[in-house]
Amino acid sequence: MTTPTFPPFEAHPLLRNGHLQTLTTLFRDGTNHNWCTQQHQVTLEDGDRIVLHDDCPAAWQPNDRSAMIVHGLGGSSQAYYMQRLAARLNQHHVRTFRMDLRRSGAGIAMARLPSHAGRSTDIATAIRYVAKRCPQSPTSLIGYSLGGNIVLKLLGEIGHEPFGNLDNAAAICPPIDLAACIKKLSQIRNRFYDRYLASQLLEQTQKNQTLRPDAPPLDFPHTPNRVGEFDEMYTAPVCGFRNAADYYQQCSSQKFIPDIKIHTLIVADRDDPLVPIEPFEYVPVPPTVHLERTTHGGHLGYISRSGLNPNRRWLDWRILHWVTTETPA
Repeated sequence: MTTPTFPPFEAHPLLRNGHLQTLTTLFRDGTNHNWCTQQHQVTLEDGDRIVLHDDCPAAWQPNDRSAMIVHGLGGSSQAYYMQRLAARLNQHHVRTFRMDLRRSGAGIAMARLPSHAGRSTDIATAIRYVAKRCPQSPTSLIGYSLGGNIVLKLLGEIGHEPFGNLDNAAAICPPIDLAACIKKLSQIRNRFYDRYLASQLLEQTQKNQTLRPDAPPLDFPHTPNRVGEFDEMYTAPVCGFRNAADYYQQCSSQKFIPDIKIHTLIVADRDDPLVPIEPFEYVPVPPTVHLERTTHGGHLGYISRSGLNPNRRWLDWRILHWVTTETPA
């Protein structure tokens, strides 16, 4: 595949550190988004439901592009990176569907079972729903972090098969080797993230329990304060895996990437404190996939030096360019 002409990422001179870049994802950029959002409830194969947040530009036409955006672990459609990208795409006449994974955001009470890194059938159902609502619209699929892993798994599973109106995709900082990510999170310098994400998972699960008495019960020998512990005690047994190791092996997207046939961008960086770069060095990448590895960027940060784009949010502009400019006719 020809290397894209989009300017490569150059970090803000004060943010040449993965931790600083990562923490920027927690803050708004000051932009006010005037949403005219319509919510759609989508029923999944097992009867659980998810929510899609439909942001449609006023001048959007039936044959214009649409995009579905999937958040990361512990997030929702309201995450700032989700809102920023949707607003940027809307400004360029792309209709967006921000997806709340199971038990997330507006769908916290709509699912009995939790989401996990391998629930590609949930995204598949949502893509089919978008195709029914927008039958003439070419569609992009964009996943952040854990959502990116699920997106890549789905793309590898469908291979050459036509799928809705999907014609391009992007995965940003995807944890393609889940076991390697858990190992990296366990490092002393990264334990803040491990504990924070585990607390988010626990809080989300407890809230769901109060709203869904039929949900699988919490039965912890002790309170998990690591993501790996939570997966071993809850995610794996509740979702039908033997243990956390089996869950990670089955759901890591690295083994699905070689089978991707859709035009796909993967963005990863060497100083991401959550996702190790090493699996990207060895995964076989097909011609349909452009793997863009940067030196800096943190986890979903990518705050650039001045001059690369209008607001220093390089990642938003990179995805916009890929979705609207770099898709083959």
